Amino acid sequence: LAEQRPLKALELFKKVEKKTKVKKGDIISLAQMVNDNGLKDEKTLRHVISELSIMTGKKVDKNLENKIINAVMEDKVPKTLDNMF
Repeated sequence: LAEQRPLKALELFKKVEKKTKVKKGDIISLAQMVNDNGLKDEKTLRHVISELSIMTGKKVDKNLENKIINAVMEDKVPKTLDNMF
């Protein structure tokens, strides 16, 4: 079972990279930033959203950014990856 975890993680990274064009290293870097500063830090969240916007080439206007921030701050995001994709 422990051997399956690295494979599942690798599959997940490949799936995310294919869908978003964001590389594994960039995802890990952003995750570390969130880990270090927490999901309840608005400044960090805005920075992560901005970085993801640049990485994916998708514009995020202030209205959508605020909605994302509010959803995260109010803990209204999916708890499992199955619900995200």
